[in-house]
Amino acid sequence: MFIFRLLLKNAFRHRLRTALTMVGLVVAISAFGLLRTIVDAWYAGVDASSSARLVTRSSISLTFPLPLYYADRIKAVEGVKGVSWANWFGGVYITERNFFAQFAVDPPSYLALYPEFVLSEDDKQAFFRDRQGCIVGRKLAHKHGWKLGDTIALRGTIYPGNWRFTIRGIYDGIDDKTDEQQLLFHWKRLAESIRARAGRNADFVGVYMVGLHDASQAPEVAQRIDALFKNSLAETLSETEKAFQLGFVSMSESILLAVEAVSFIIVVIIMAVMANTMTMTARERLAEYATLKVLGFTPAFISKLLLGESLLIALLGGGMAIALTFPLAKAFAGTVGTLFPVFEVSGTTVGLQFLACVVVGVVAAAWPAWKMSRIDIVQGLRHVA
Repeated sequence: MFIFRLLLKNAFRHRLRTALTMVGLVVAISAFGLLRTIVDAWYAGVDASSSARLVTRSSISLTFPLPLYYADRIKAVEGVKGVSWANWFGGVYITERNFFAQFAVDPPSYLALYPEFVLSEDDKQAFFRDRQGCIVGRKLAHKHGWKLGDTIALRGTIYPGNWRFTIRGIYDGIDDKTDEQQLLFHWKRLAESIRARAGRNADFVGVYMVGLHDASQAPEVAQRIDALFKNSLAETLSETEKAFQLGFVSMSESILLAVEAVSFIIVVIIMAVMANTMTMTARERLAEYATLKVLGFTPAFISKLLLGESLLIALLGGGMAIALTFPLAKAFAGTVGTLFPVFEVSGTTVGLQFLACVVVGVVAAAWPAWKMSRIDIVQGLRHVA
């Protein structure tokens, strides 16, 4: 306790300097945490993906649809447990700022493949029965103040027209990684609308979701599916759900690398600021450390005093920064809306912030602590006024 009190008194001997250093630490470590959370949010879809599902799409591009009759042929492939399909809708709710994912799906088969969408049996059956109905995620419903029975009006972009859906269910995620900011409605309604407007066959889908009996057989099953449609007019590309999600993330890989680099550069900068603070502190106390050596204190004790003081400042500033990261992340998530379906400060991020504080504290004091432990007593006492 005496050592702690001594370190605390030493740390705040020059209050303005310590306060400014801690402000820098708070800004740097909280910014580091926020940037790491943005990177985590970008990969949230990858982390939430299931190893027991494949995604089958056109081998040319996602914009090329696949025939609906592929579903029965895929279902007959060895190792396949279930098949469903979906189309990206891309409607606008009031304004483009209210972006969220919307999919036209086959409700029974789709929900069977996604047990992470927790929905009451009554709501599920109500959704199945109502061709005009939809289900939405809990976060999305909370954001817009929606409740069961409300009508949602969307302006079509890919599929023109004014679309109205009645909320028949609000699903919860099985864990905090599940995307609760989606709207799902009946694929058959979309197909009927295309057929009525265009007067052509509308039995095409964007992607197939394929459930597997054994996740370890995913590569083999993917090869069997693609071989089934090889040299056809609509060849397929099947990959795990994780690989499919990573395909989207890779499009912005350079941005993510830049964000990660900036997060570490911030820590390096505050480390330099902290090192300057501890060097100035050591110079001012040169005579004190020389006196301690005269009194018989070992060089190791002097080094520990400087290291302890540096760590105390770093941990105090870092603690405030970690606490500030949570409201900052919440405010940021509110600003970007549904761009990031999952935006939570993870335990890993908090751990990295704490580790950054410790590294800053130790590295910043390492050089001045080593110099003070080797101080010449005579030279040090010359600084006594």
